[in-house]
Amino acid sequence: MKAQLNNYRQAPRKVRLIVELVKGKPADKAQAMLSALVKRGALPIKKLLDSAIANSGVKASDLFIKTATVDKGVVIKRWMPRAMGRAFPIHKHTSKVVIELAKKGDNQILK
Repeated sequence: MKAQLNNYRQAPRKVRLIVELVKGKPADKAQAMLSALVKRGALPIKKLLDSAIANSGVKASDLFIKTATVDKGVVIKRWMPRAMGRAFPIHKHTSKVVIELAKKGDNQILK
């Protein structure tokens, strides 16, 4: 029961803050937390969690977040013109987020 979000256009460092809040929590509680969170990445992570729940075919109250990882995605490279004909690199970072769910009776410790 897994869902994956590739090339999400936000830095992994910022997305990890959101994912660490819900890791190990019951799925229904994590949905409520993400709905109330006021960060830009909360909505895409909530949609990813909803997708993982739909992929499982089980009620959200019977699931918990087993693993949630945020890895570095591709870096989009752009150039900014600077003085005297120089160019300055701009790196736009992306994230790859993977959420894996498990049933509550799978010998995992809930936080």
